[in-house]
Amino acid sequence: MQPTDLTHRFLQLELTMTSIRRSGWKPLVACLSICLLVLSGCNPARSGKQEKFELRFAHVTSTGTPKGLAADYFAKQIEEKSDGRIQVEVFPNSELYGDKDEMQALQSNAVQMLAPASAKFTTIAPSLQVLDLPFIFDEPDEIPDIVSPETEIGKAIYANPDLEANGLKVLGLWDSGMKQIHSNNPTLSPKDMKGKKYRIQPSDVLRTQFETWGGIPSPLAFAEVYNGLQQGLIDGGENTYSNIESQKMHTVQKYVTELDHGYIGYILTVNKRWYDELPADLQAVVDESADEASAFNRQESQKVNAESKRLIEESGGTTIVVPTKKERQSFKDMVVPSEYEKYRDVIGPEVVDELLQRDKERE
Repeated sequence: MQPTDLTHRFLQLELTMTSIRRSGWKPLVACLSICLLVLSGCNPARSGKQEKFELRFAHVTSTGTPKGLAADYFAKQIEEKSDGRIQVEVFPNSELYGDKDEMQALQSNAVQMLAPASAKFTTIAPSLQVLDLPFIFDEPDEIPDIVSPETEIGKAIYANPDLEANGLKVLGLWDSGMKQIHSNNPTLSPKDMKGKKYRIQPSDVLRTQFETWGGIPSPLAFAEVYNGLQQGLIDGGENTYSNIESQKMHTVQKYVTELDHGYIGYILTVNKRWYDELPADLQAVVDESADEASAFNRQESQKVNAESKRLIEESGGTTIVVPTKKERQSFKDMVVPSEYEKYRDVIGPEVVDELLQRDKERE
């Protein structure tokens, strides 16, 4: 209610009180008259005012990656569906927070939404390292079925008690794509990795995986990878085609080996306190927009990675090599099922059993 409206209401109230005193109405009727008058002036429906909410969405990738595209799509959907009651501001490329501090920013409500890779949740929800296990997918088409909310792995993601205990709520799973090895030599056997430093995300599962292959795992923030490669601090790393191309990693690496040994999944997460304070209709808008953005992301992920692969090939400075089935199997035999069993208690016996059974059915 504007100040002029408020002044007008008080004048009405004063006139009403004067009338009451003169008429000698009973106190009860007087009180009712006053209450009705005040309430009529404070009714949001009459004033046409509705509370607005701000949503700050930060991420570390560029706008043209699967995550960047999905974040912008989500922002557009939620603003349209809420009729502007939720204002979304997207901060890409670590503009607001980087790998090292974005999770703390989300928990403190400095930002309301992130879509971090599953490895970022290691310290608060160790079971989410399930997505870091090697060879859980053979191809992108398998992903929706294996991680659906009805599966054991899906339940570990969407109904994770550790996330809720830390004030976070999962709204979806976004794909970055299958991981490849980038380096200055072809990586066709674990022997090719021996003694070389590879950038990984901070995950125990990834650390032991690369150690088993003979490499030296080196956790490094995403925004620091290019400089790390350029300065020789690391010899290579693992990432999706879209991330390799968008961050120009291929310009300082001679080879990309299409190993498809792992997956980068982004867990779309919202600060639970912020979400719980929304009216029910806006919660529904957030949920619906998240579902639509997740479907959009799955469509875009494969297209963007295919285009990024083409751009890397056409750059002329980087060679893409594809291992034979036997060469790829040499990596898998060293970590499956041993890595799965090593983290059985951390990830959950039911989840590990389900993944091993699915792997057996592929054979």
